[in-house]
Amino acid sequence: MRAVTTLSVVVLAAAGIGHSVVASLDAGIARVDPFKDMKNRPRAGHGMNVLLVGTDGREKITEAERRAYRLGGAPCHCTDTIMIVHISEDRRRASVVSLPRDSYADTPAHTDQTTGKEHSSHSLKLNAAYAEGGPQLTVRTVENMTHVKIDHYLEVDFTSFMKTVDVLGGVRICTTQPLKDSYTGLDLPAGAHTLNGGQALQYVRSRHVDGASDLGRMQRQQRFLAALVDRATSSGVLLNPIRFRDVTRAVLSSVRADKGFGTDELLDLGRAMRDFSPSSSEFTTVPIGQMGYAVKGIGSTLKWDPVRSGRLFQALRDDHPLAAPRPRSTAVRVAVAPQQIRVQVENGTGTAGLGRRVDAALAATGFRTTHRPVNAADRAVARTVIAYDPRWDRSAKSLAAALPGSELRPVPDQGAVLRVIAGSDFREVRKVRAEDQQYRGRFEAARGDEVGCA
Repeated sequence: MRAVTTLSVVVLAAAGIGHSVVASLDAGIARVDPFKDMKNRPRAGHGMNVLLVGTDGREKITEAERRAYRLGGAPCHCTDTIMIVHISEDRRRASVVSLPRDSYADTPAHTDQTTGKEHSSHSLKLNAAYAEGGPQLTVRTVENMTHVKIDHYLEVDFTSFMKTVDVLGGVRICTTQPLKDSYTGLDLPAGAHTLNGGQALQYVRSRHVDGASDLGRMQRQQRFLAALVDRATSSGVLLNPIRFRDVTRAVLSSVRADKGFGTDELLDLGRAMRDFSPSSSEFTTVPIGQMGYAVKGIGSTLKWDPVRSGRLFQALRDDHPLAAPRPRSTAVRVAVAPQQIRVQVENGTGTAGLGRRVDAALAATGFRTTHRPVNAADRAVARTVIAYDPRWDRSAKSLAAALPGSELRPVPDQGAVLRVIAGSDFREVRKVRAEDQQYRGRFEAARGDEVGCA
């Protein structure tokens, strides 16, 4: 997840501050050769593919930061985030594909970088490839699985991530429900928040805020990356030489990159992407065919869907967009999808047909209405009421977002069906959608302006 910060290097270079500024920082990048002696590689496609890797590096974390952000424990010397970032040939689009760290993978034959032992091809979890063979085996394994040729390699650790967020002045994220994870210490109430570096690290590391585990974490990482790009492109960083220098220093302080990704490449790519914005980016996760795929000696893994993942990586090779073109949705985000909420509508006024109108409008927005509105006992209701069982409070709040100005009224033991008592104040039903509904389309990809704050 720290790897998301490296994309900001490309964005920041768009300022065109000058070769000397970036060149002075280039010397601080640690170099690695992940492509050494590689043979039988995939054929190059159109555009540029960068493998972004976030490592579990904690060596530079202070003791205070370890305690504050729950960073105790020994590093695993593995990758806990792997993303392919495809930059289109016209430099107008960036497609980010998250590769789950627990993906079932077959490594090519290689030499263990720690023990020197020769290994034949064998199965493992994708994130373990780094521990066995470092950047080179990671690149070879990803290319073997995706048949996408990797052009550049970028690797980032915890320290660089936190410094980058802090020097940007924080990054704003939004959530429609509280996020709490006792493992990382994340504790965010619903709403908008500007996260500092440590809080941002908690946000992108958390796996235990819901039942989605690592897949949910990857969606949060994608939202954060969109917010990071938005912050970098809208905060004036690109027009301020001093801030540009400070941010790039923070990003590059803990980065490792391949030898071919240097000053000239950064500047050329940055200038080409001068108008880059969140709407220029798109995000998705490789399609999963089988969850909990058990492998002896490895444990539970995620097995990719061979057909859908094949189409996804073919789209990258062909330089095609992943997200279907569509206008930005004006729907309000809610915690529970309307398709999961059952509603009985009652007419609380003397206006004939009001119950049918409200029922039809809610159904058109996706709510599971009974399609049989009835008259309420009280026919002089001024303000629309949502009566709900407290056990379904999240559903009630989502329904209230669709009925602006309505009153929430808890009714113990009412059950799963929510009651809408339409009052004389009713005007319209506002469109709503759940957070997880934004990932749709052929590859379930979403643009950056769709995963950021509304």
